[in-house]
Amino acid sequence: MKKVFSLFYKNLFLTGRLFTGLSICVVLFLFAFFIQWFQPIAQLIFWTLALLTGIDIVLLYRTAKGIFAKRHAPDRLSNSDDNELGIYIENWYPFNINAGIIDEIPFQFQKRDIWFKTNLKPRQRKLINYMLRPTKRGEYAFGDIKVYVKSQLGLVTRRYNFRQQEILPVYPSFLQMRKYELMAISNYLTDIGIKKMRRLGHSMEFEQVKNYVPGDDYRSINWKATARQGSLMTNAYTDEKSQHVYCIVEKSRAMKMPFDGLSLLDYAVNASLVLSNVALIKEDKPGLITIAEKIGAIIPADRHHGQINKILEVLYKERTRYLETNMELLYTTVRRVIKQRSLVVFFTNYESMSALERQLPFLKRIAKFHLLLVVFFENTELKKVSEKAAGDVEGIYVKTVAEKFAYDKKLIVKELAKYNIQSILSTPQNLTVNTINRYLEIKAKQRI
Repeated sequence: MKKVFSLFYKNLFLTGRLFTGLSICVVLFLFAFFIQWFQPIAQLIFWTLALLTGIDIVLLYRTAKGIFAKRHAPDRLSNSDDNELGIYIENWYPFNINAGIIDEIPFQFQKRDIWFKTNLKPRQRKLINYMLRPTKRGEYAFGDIKVYVKSQLGLVTRRYNFRQQEILPVYPSFLQMRKYELMAISNYLTDIGIKKMRRLGHSMEFEQVKNYVPGDDYRSINWKATARQGSLMTNAYTDEKSQHVYCIVEKSRAMKMPFDGLSLLDYAVNASLVLSNVALIKEDKPGLITIAEKIGAIIPADRHHGQINKILEVLYKERTRYLETNMELLYTTVRRVIKQRSLVVFFTNYESMSALERQLPFLKRIAKFHLLLVVFFENTELKKVSEKAAGDVEGIYVKTVAEKFAYDKKLIVKELAKYNIQSILSTPQNLTVNTINRYLEIKAKQRI
């Protein structure tokens, strides 16, 4: 019985091999038949594609210049702001085209998606706008513009290279400065959170004698003029002007800490530029001092036409240094440069009480001669950690340490207040608004 089954399987195997060989032969025969039958159609398709490709090549390459492209960019870029740039493109072909455009932007942006697609009719012009937000001051090198052109056939692509290499400087946020400047001129500062302060008392700068109207201060009534005129007359006073406002920007390693792509030094630079411009609009005299282990730049307070441009150029070049701030040198510089009582705004950063204690003796000396306002930063990352719920022992430890550092910041504010030193503890994004608020408050209370 076993021999019968083995013989059956052997014959079945041989039969399968036979059928497999026959099926392969049939497939090859049918393939050869269809190739022979479709050969004329395949040749027709091939030569048609070759002809269309040749026509497409002639259409795209028959003119030396079928496309013109140029980058539209400002003379300088504003740090931490959205700067608008544009690519102007013009179609010189006598037919519609599809264009893909690549702009070689500086490597600092780390963007690889500056790719635009557009359709252009004959002799049509377009301006494609896009935005760039730099986060560091300095020089940014732009490269070429590459345009890839296709006709309506779309079989061939021609590449155009337009040499548009240029270097654009990134300055401190002059766009932010202009925004606050317009609001200060039009008295719209309250629209963005700038406080409208009620003026206490009046200055001693006499302007004129005018008729009394309800609401005027009774203490300003001029009784001699009232007796002569037979009606109530009052003295009118103007705001005291030409007061000195100095911004001192620290450049030590404490200002290197990043936030939202910018360092704390960049936030301080932007805020000091805006404050100087607002002070100039308020007819005060802004000045600037930068400091690290040595004095960086000194711009005496003045109100001449080019003062803001001078401050802008100095702030553009400032970089973070990595040594401790020489507070003794700062004190001697303040005593030598600032001759009259002034508002001194010191932009710095303290992470602990020990950091304040090293500088406090010199801050107290400066506060004896000037109205000192210390501006430092709230650590937003630590705030997030302290507000986050802890899930384990390690989380509790981290949360406790974060709360301790946050509490130290509040202690620093109280410690400065003991010695009649004003302070601002601000998040980086609100630094400019909070600084201008305090400046307007000081002006309203006539503290200078």
